[in-house]
Amino acid sequence: MQTHPKKRIDLIIEMPLLRRITERFDKAGVSGYSVLPIVAGRGQSGEWSAGGQVSEVGQMAAIICIVDAGKVDAVLEEVFAVIRKQIGLVTVSDVSVVRPERF
Repeated sequence: MQTHPKKRIDLIIEMPLLRRITERFDKAGVSGYSVLPIVAGRGQSGEWSAGGQVSEVGQMAAIICIVDAGKVDAVLEEVFAVIRKQIGLVTVSDVSVVRPERF
């Protein structure tokens, strides 16, 4: 089966930033993304958990999108306009897809 190269952008952000990030994805031309709740983790400040949180403040989300390599810089510029001074993680990796028209 033939595959096609794309770029995967993964974000782990504070939940209150979710709407602002997805609006920036729209602005950068991202055709789709997935959002997953993060229930616990460990980072520079040690372990944390969303357990017992009453509101979305203090909760985290993972956002995954796949784009053409030519869109990566535009997407990252939009994302960093929001999260530059926030808690979070951004990674970019190479992926192969079987249905390139979806991205």
